[in-house]
Amino acid sequence: MTNKLFIGNLEYSATEAQLTELFATFGTVVSAKIIIDRMTNLGKGFAFVEMENEQIAAEAMAKLDGSSFAGRALVVKEAKPQERR
Repeated sequence: MTNKLFIGNLEYSATEAQLTELFATFGTVVSAKIIIDRMTNLGKGFAFVEMENEQIAAEAMAKLDGSSFAGRALVVKEAKPQERR
């Protein structure tokens, strides 16, 4: 397990501050990054959140996966390493 999480099915207008606030209920959030579409300047519907440690990340993943956020059911999984291009 890693301390970096993939967040999917995110509302396009969600902000990094909202995401940080949501995950901060489980522990310290190191970073929250919503992936932005360059053409529309809106979120693409997914993000990455890095928690302080693996235990906090596992708890957040267990509790938030499938939970409702801004009217959508979040998908929270362990982030996979970025593939080389």
